[in-house]
Amino acid sequence: MPRVSEEHLERRRRQILDAARTCFIRKGIHATSMQDIFAEAGLSAGAVYRYYKSKNEIIEANISTVVGDLHAFFRGLADGDPLLPVDEMIERLASKIVTLSGENGPIRLALDAWALAMHDPEIAAHIAGTITGIRETWTHYLRRLAGAGHLPPGTDVVAAGKVMFAILPGFVLQRLILKDVSPAELRRGLRAVISGSMLTETV
Repeated sequence: MPRVSEEHLERRRRQILDAARTCFIRKGIHATSMQDIFAEAGLSAGAVYRYYKSKNEIIEANISTVVGDLHAFFRGLADGDPLLPVDEMIERLASKIVTLSGENGPIRLALDAWALAMHDPEIAAHIAGTITGIRETWTHYLRRLAGAGHLPPGTDVVAAGKVMFAILPGFVLQRLILKDVSPAELRRGLRAVISGSMLTETV
């Protein structure tokens, strides 16, 4: 019997995750059952459980996909040369979030996943890991800015990284619920309130 190719396995995993995301967005993560996912994917229970042992694994895989893509994008910007000023970094990240938050966009799962993490230790641990990774990238980026002389001497880059991380969940909330904020507006607002020394164009 021929071996199933890795490409086929990846297509099937993607089929399951896409079906689950559609259900999660339509009904909410908590209200979605495994039977809903089987039906949306057009697969049997056995076929789905071959790839994912539980609903939590499917939730975590969906979170990992979107956060992984966003984090890789952010890391590329944080490591890039020339260094981006903070306001431009925020605008680029917010623009990426917009592309991931359309009608069936994976960012739309964020609010549900955060709420679920408050009551599910397994999901909470997974989300904590993603938050930690992104905060560390903020710290890395700010440390580069400090090393290049674009932040005031003695800047606490760890504390500043926590603050910068906090901006984007607020953007997600406003984007999904109020629908009245844009990446450009976020950048303008940041320029209005943050120290000018953090916004100096770098060379």
